[in-house]
Amino acid sequence: MHMNSSSRRPAGRRLPLWLILLLYTLVLALIGTAVFCAVMGRPGLTMMKAYLLAKFAFVEKDADLDSAVNQGLNSFVDGLGDRWSYFLDPSDLTATSERRANSYVGVGITVLQHSREDGLLVHAVSKGGPAEQAGIVPGDVITAIDGTPMTPDNQETATDRIRGEAGTSVTLTVLHADGTAEDIVCTRAKLHNASAMNLMLENNLGLVRLENFYSGAAASFKENVEALLAQSPEGLVIDVRSNPGGYVDELESILDYLLPEGPVFRMKPRWGMETVRESDADCIDLPMVVLVNADTYSAAELLAAQLRESVGAKIVGEVTSGKGYSQMTYSLPNGSGMGLSTAEYTTGGGHSLIGEGITPDVELEMDRSVPLMGEADTQLQAAEDLLLQQG
Repeated sequence: MHMNSSSRRPAGRRLPLWLILLLYTLVLALIGTAVFCAVMGRPGLTMMKAYLLAKFAFVEKDADLDSAVNQGLNSFVDGLGDRWSYFLDPSDLTATSERRANSYVGVGITVLQHSREDGLLVHAVSKGGPAEQAGIVPGDVITAIDGTPMTPDNQETATDRIRGEAGTSVTLTVLHADGTAEDIVCTRAKLHNASAMNLMLENNLGLVRLENFYSGAAASFKENVEALLAQSPEGLVIDVRSNPGGYVDELESILDYLLPEGPVFRMKPRWGMETVRESDADCIDLPMVVLVNADTYSAAELLAAQLRESVGAKIVGEVTSGKGYSQMTYSLPNGSGMGLSTAEYTTGGGHSLIGEGITPDVELEMDRSVPLMGEADTQLQAAEDLLLQQG
């Protein structure tokens, strides 16, 4: 009997496990590098190379690269060509976060910049705050801070100089309405901004002023409107002059509270579907007039536009800023922040304010030399006249 025996081939030499893992890692690294370069593109790689050259090739090895990076990021955001995007260095980011929480360290005053060449006009004073306790009242003019006279050129930084660490003091040179001047020392404290305030006007009209749309603004606004409703007003003036805007959630809550059933806000992000916010049937059934000025931004001008669109509310004041993009603030690894426009928003009916703002029914320039809501506030007087005509 003839038998066939199967022949065995000698096994080939297998690569060591460590070498396989190394090759696998190299392949992943190459793929990752290719993806990174594709995502970054030439502009991103250029910025990265510039930083590496400054770090390892620049002759001044102790150069302040943090400062250079912050200046570069600021220029980068400016280069986007978007009026509404911004860069915040670490200290600015901290201050902005506090402000948006409606808490800050200061003396408890709200001022109008560039209202007068010789100083800052005080148009509101926080109840119980250091300024009120020291005797500062609306209508006062701050002409110097810690001995440095106010000029048109340094007014932009005035609020930062008034603020500081809790427990420290600042000396404000104040010009009173009667023409007398005095140096008033205020001790800074951590304060909470109530966002809204109310006032019962003559002729049985209610006024509610909203300073911003930051944290807690909707609750503060509703509380103040309810306080007015308890006095049975025949009309309502809503003052959003010099209001910088704020959070979308706060805006939507206020729109829902004020307006009858229907769409009141639309937002379309770069990525994702458009969202539409609807108001329910509950509303404030009163004639309303909205006060605006050139410094009415974002959520504030959208509020005015939607009140006009939904219930025919009249608007008094100046043409508003024309903002129609919302921003997200992103924290960066060095402690700074970048605010980028990430979505476009419109009224419930789809009207965009971008580039045009709101043209008031009664155009009237704001007199920045007088306190808001005072007897000489001609815009407020015009709003009252409109409500009385509707009545």
